[in-house]
Amino acid sequence: MSNRHLKQLLMTRTQLKSIISLIILFAIFAILSNLFGVMISIEQFSFSSALSSLSDEVVIANTRVLSIGISGLVGGPIVGSAVGLLSGVFRYFQGGTDPHIYLISSIIIGVLSGWIGHYFVQRQRFLTPVQGGLIAIGLEIIQMACIGFLSRNQATGWNLVQVIFVPMAVVNSIGTGLFLSIIINALSQEENLRAIQTHDVLQLTKDIFPYFHSGLNRTNAKEISELILKTMKVSAVSVTNRDEILAFTGVGSDHHTVGSDLVTDLSQRVISSGEMWVAHSRSEIGCICEKCPLEGAIVVPLSNGKEVIGTLKYYFTQEDNLTEVEQQWAEGLGEIFSSQIQLGQTEAQQHLLKQAELRTLQGQVNPHFFFNSINTISAIMRFDPDKARRLLLKLSQYFRASLTGNRQALVTVEDELQQVQAYTEIEEARFPGRFDISYDISEDMLNSLIPPFLIQILVENAIHHAFKDREENNQINISLKRLNDKEAIFSVSDNGFGIREDILQNLGKETIVSDLGSGTALENLNQRLLGIYGSQSELKFTSSKEGTVVAVRFKIFESEEEWLE
Repeated sequence: MSNRHLKQLLMTRTQLKSIISLIILFAIFAILSNLFGVMISIEQFSFSSALSSLSDEVVIANTRVLSIGISGLVGGPIVGSAVGLLSGVFRYFQGGTDPHIYLISSIIIGVLSGWIGHYFVQRQRFLTPVQGGLIAIGLEIIQMACIGFLSRNQATGWNLVQVIFVPMAVVNSIGTGLFLSIIINALSQEENLRAIQTHDVLQLTKDIFPYFHSGLNRTNAKEISELILKTMKVSAVSVTNRDEILAFTGVGSDHHTVGSDLVTDLSQRVISSGEMWVAHSRSEIGCICEKCPLEGAIVVPLSNGKEVIGTLKYYFTQEDNLTEVEQQWAEGLGEIFSSQIQLGQTEAQQHLLKQAELRTLQGQVNPHFFFNSINTISAIMRFDPDKARRLLLKLSQYFRASLTGNRQALVTVEDELQQVQAYTEIEEARFPGRFDISYDISEDMLNSLIPPFLIQILVENAIHHAFKDREENNQINISLKRLNDKEAIFSVSDNGFGIREDILQNLGKETIVSDLGSGTALENLNQRLLGIYGSQSELKFTSSKEGTVVAVRFKIFESEEEWLE
């Protein structure tokens, strides 16, 4: 088993596949410990190899406890118990003096070490080498106690304990500490590599942003493929549309030529299904060149929101380099890039059709928010790569929701809340501890329809304007209640410093001249509410030195057909 595979097992040790693999791995170690132990004759206390057959007057001194203990400490109760049972059964059938002792002690040690390891597995941590060494001594004491108390001849059993306890305790404790030290160092290196990769991927996202934003063509595709090849640990990169290769950079470019038709089943499968596919062999890739050096590939669909318009392909000359990490990044980047394609096409359509300012403002994604978010995620990934990946997915979710809202007059409350939660989680990462958001939403309203960005605009306004420079004790509450069968009331309240009276009078009705902003978003939102619901649904502002409440009363629609009627 390679070092990469072992690290992958330890990083995914709560998954069933990894649990089974760890049981097999440590069971083999434990059985080998039984086979290659030192055979001790009870009558004469002489030593020899345990590979020979065992008579009833001999025992084996070995490192079985080390293998069982480590299996439980790193794998948890299932792994520890299974390895203890398998090792104990094997030792029982080896024979020797009182073999039942070693069956019982192996099971006890496996269960106890697994119970201790469960605490650390649940918290995605490992014991320190010192902790592991001390626990190994404790497990060895249990083994010695079993030998002393369960031997048919207890005097002989305790004499044996006096001979083997110290060397076995020293060997097992040092061995456990060294093994845990190796694990911790290996995973620490892995985390550092992942942090570096996270930084590179985020920088790549920023660099590629304008190319996908302006659409898929050969010029942009060439720049995209070269940037990805320079940043990612891949052998080649290809960008295609639905019919042909737009760019191919890296190994295999001699026969994967630009302008060639898409002939592989893999490409057609991704385009037709809209799902990412992974090829683990040359035959799965389907290249027509017999000498093609590419052994693995990840093919990600590129979508404009309505259909798949192309693919982004990552190729590898060694299939072993195609790990779960690479697949996760490829999928995440594919979603981000698809969002940029959608955004670029949406903006192009708006310019071509000269749509109303309302739709432009509704669908616009603030580039400052995007780049600030990327910079925040870049900073976080240095100390918490997993959180950085979650925020990257939240940013992708926010883009998708923004683009969906641009195409729809109404969205469900549940969809709007998901966008708000994605937005606020990113803002909370930028300003940790700056504000707290609470929700008071009636469950029977989740499927009701509201204008897109209704909640998000008001929450964003509160975050950026309500609290000035105050850095703590900032509260925002989002409330949505059904008044009756036909009407509901929605509000966003904060405990900020309030709004000046001269600004409050015109807020939501016209552009405001202020250092804090123009109020255009609120004015636009108010116009949409008036257009959809009528004058009774105008934004209502109530403000004092203790905070501000923005509320709107509106008619409940359960479908767009109901609204159109």
